Amino acid sequence: MSLYAAYAGNLDARLMSRRAPHSPLRGTGWLNGWRLTFGGEQMGWEGALVTLVEAPRSQVFVALYDIAPMDEDSMDRWEGVGLDIYRRMRVRVDTLDGKEPAWLYVLNGYEGGLPSARYLGELAEAAESAGAPHDYVMELRKRAC
Repeated sequence: MSLYAAYAGNLDARLMSRRAPHSPLRGTGWLNGWRLTFGGEQMGWEGALVTLVEAPRSQVFVALYDIAPMDEDSMDRWEGVGLDIYRRMRVRVDTLDGKEPAWLYVLNGYEGGLPSARYLGELAEAAESAGAPHDYVMELRKRAC
């Protein structure tokens, strides 16, 4: 198994149980030195897509999943790896047990553009359901769309 750091919409445990049914939630943590942003608005969805970029003094709330080998291809397909929409990246996540190596998906596109109000609402709901701190969820809800 490999450790996956879910952020944004993948924080929703119900959604993850459909995308990776053999992969249990291990816990939560923070990805320090990164920030949540949006890009890929030109790809034709309702608006820009969520991604992460490196940013000192920023952090992103993540859920950690032990991804079973049988779920890795499904996750890659869902995130559009074969379509060159997202790519996997290795990071270190801060947890109560220390730093954990994990992988996550980042957008293969330039930062910029606004998400739809519906998409932003889904991201905030997912963060709230995963136990993200109230101020983190409120910052998501207040973002421009």
